[in-house]
Amino acid sequence: MGLDIEYIEGQTPLNEEEKKGLLIKSITTRGELDEFEQYNIEKAIEWTFGKKLKIDYILSESFVKELHRKMFGEVWSWAGEFRKSDKNIGVDWFQVSTSLKQLLDDCFYWVAHQTYSEDEIAIRFKHKIVSIHCFSNGNGRHSRLMADIIINHIFGKPFFTWNSSNLNKKSEVRTKYLIAIRAADNGDIKPLIEFARF
Repeated sequence: MGLDIEYIEGQTPLNEEEKKGLLIKSITTRGELDEFEQYNIEKAIEWTFGKKLKIDYILSESFVKELHRKMFGEVWSWAGEFRKSDKNIGVDWFQVSTSLKQLLDDCFYWVAHQTYSEDEIAIRFKHKIVSIHCFSNGNGRHSRLMADIIINHIFGKPFFTWNSSNLNKKSEVRTKYLIAIRAADNGDIKPLIEFARF
């Protein structure tokens, strides 16, 4: 039967080659996929917050990849690997590694020089890593967890609430989130910071 996914606004479609990377062949619907991915993500969250992570590790390509692998590795064979195709968002696929390196270097600088508030550093990182779009799938969820890790492990502050909502499902809250993302795309990061803390 194959995987039949209905995409909602702001989600990046998988190509046929990427769909072949599905490890659980019994999954055929978006609902089933979401359920398995969420279970995998919850295990990744436990792994992440069960240890003390240092800034040098958090702000490294190896950690960015490892976190994605922990979040999606039980569902997708390509989890933790940079995408190999262009998408409706993001840099050209062959620029992912270079663009990520620039972001990681920028974030080190922001932290060292207190360029922005602590919340703003984490949310700027979250916004920029999504605009790079490192992976074939799961970039939004990965970026929010990265922001939580930065704010908690680097700055010792509470995790973001993200409006206490499942942002992977169509809802009014997701619409507000996308509006905040578009404002950040246009240079106004404040609505996204406010959304993350609401």
